[in-house]
Amino acid sequence: MKDCPKYPEITVGALIFNNEGRLLIVKSDKWNGQYCIPGGHIEFGETIIEAVKREVKEETNLDIDNIRFHMIEECIFSKNFHDPEKHFVFLDYSCKAKNTDVILNEEAQEFIWVSLDDLDKFNIEKLTLKSIREFIKNNDQ
Repeated sequence: MKDCPKYPEITVGALIFNNEGRLLIVKSDKWNGQYCIPGGHIEFGETIIEAVKREVKEETNLDIDNIRFHMIEECIFSKNFHDPEKHFVFLDYSCKAKNTDVILNEEAQEFIWVSLDDLDKFNIEKLTLKSIREFIKNNDQ
């Protein structure tokens, strides 16, 4: 772990829902070809909400609103990430897509809008799946 940062990297992730209540998941080579949610690093001087909006726009071309904090997760030395010597703190948010014209950048290879009832049909990265299941649990009450 010679090049491992001294501190964890703070990132944002977005559970993006369309008007039909379907969730956007993206297949990423960075996560061993598994499905995950769009997101990335918070830039210096940027607010968390600005980061969520920017990352979603960069990675999917979507504009979002109704952004709400969802949960915090830690990802420490994941074997599923292309660089297993990383320590991330994920700040996950839920939001609504204002448009549905997805255009992926180079960070993802495929996308799909999924029903929350069909999650088991997809190879979803385990921390992403945990976040989605926690969202379902918190919104079924």
